[in-house]
Amino acid sequence: MDLDQFKPLTVYTIYIASTPEQVWQALTSAEFSREYFSGFAVEMEPRLGGTFIVRAPDGSEHISGKVFEYDPPKKLTVTWNVNWPDLVEKLGTTLVTYEIEPAGEAVRLTLSQRHDRELSEDILSGGRTGWPAILSGLKSLLETGKAPQIKMSPPVKMLEALKAMGIKIP
Repeated sequence: MDLDQFKPLTVYTIYIASTPEQVWQALTSAEFSREYFSGFAVEMEPRLGGTFIVRAPDGSEHISGKVFEYDPPKKLTVTWNVNWPDLVEKLGTTLVTYEIEPAGEAVRLTLSQRHDRELSEDILSGGRTGWPAILSGLKSLLETGKAPQIKMSPPVKMLEALKAMGIKIP
């Protein structure tokens, strides 16, 4: 896969009073991710080419992918493919990159979600709603030891756009 063909369509930067190593651990550990990611657990083979899975709270495989860039505790890029029928075939692969940089007494975490094609604002609205809540939970967990339970409504515009494309939503 040629990473250069993927263009960032969503980018978030957040500052966290933590260390790069702690942020890396939070991003790559099932134990940490369950706390700030609404019960979803990140499972990852810690190597270039390793598997990347996000399990739903019921244990099912919600997201699957591969590790494309692996430079702890600085940079991680994974394919982020939601396991819904026809989704990847119609929307293409999604790449998610986390860049972790020291910033004084904090860490600057930049997340980018990249795609190999243009996508509508309605399709992108799901991630653009979800990522701020996920990153805010991660920040709170690392800074205070507790992640807020953020209740989110389903991304209606995204789901309607996917249905219009003939993608079945489980």
